[in-house]
Amino acid sequence: MSTVHFKPALFTFLKDLKANNTREWFQANKARYEQEVREPALAFITDFATHLEAISTYFRADPRPVGGSLFRIHRDVRFSKDKSPYKTHAGLHFRHKAGKSAHTPGFYLHLEPGGCFVGVGIWRPDGPTLRTIREHIAEHPEAWRDAVENPAFSESFVVDGDRLKRPPKGFDANHELIEVLKLKDFTAMRRLRQREITSRGFIDDFATMCRSGGSLVELLCTAVEQPF
Repeated sequence: MSTVHFKPALFTFLKDLKANNTREWFQANKARYEQEVREPALAFITDFATHLEAISTYFRADPRPVGGSLFRIHRDVRFSKDKSPYKTHAGLHFRHKAGKSAHTPGFYLHLEPGGCFVGVGIWRPDGPTLRTIREHIAEHPEAWRDAVENPAFSESFVVDGDRLKRPPKGFDANHELIEVLKLKDFTAMRRLRQREITSRGFIDDFATMCRSGGSLVELLCTAVEQPF
């Protein structure tokens, strides 16, 4: 029988953290974070490895506490006006083995009170990678449509994100996919309810969602010349 990885206590902790986002409060409640958030997330990552391998052998489910699939809880506040030291969500990213950061094709699980979702694709790629993806889509519009309009994908995911106001430099403003080419991220999202995440068997459901979203990830891997 499938394990329940995530319990309501995870969301309770994140709500409490949002209301008390200070180093003093976090240090006093660090044991809660480790027991209610980090340990369940790392167990989920460990158990998801076999599911992920069935989707593609080129992606990592890395359960290391630091540098693995679980994003750190600390915020990078160096260039932010918001100096809150901690994230009020948990993020799990299963990235391509060729990538060393979040800005690479992958599968993502976002756990946040009232804002949970599954994400697939590539978020904020660097300039050369972004141009490579745009060029591939411009040259292969049917491949884009096959990736995002097939029923398995379109019934689960919505492609959306920030767009340029004008066509990117060097691309035909009249291209049939110009609105797609304006995207700054090539990601798709499926929103989740908290009770889905805390239910028995969610890991199997998440694997099914990743498999459905895999057509977009595969297209992006092809664009950047990485295997899927």
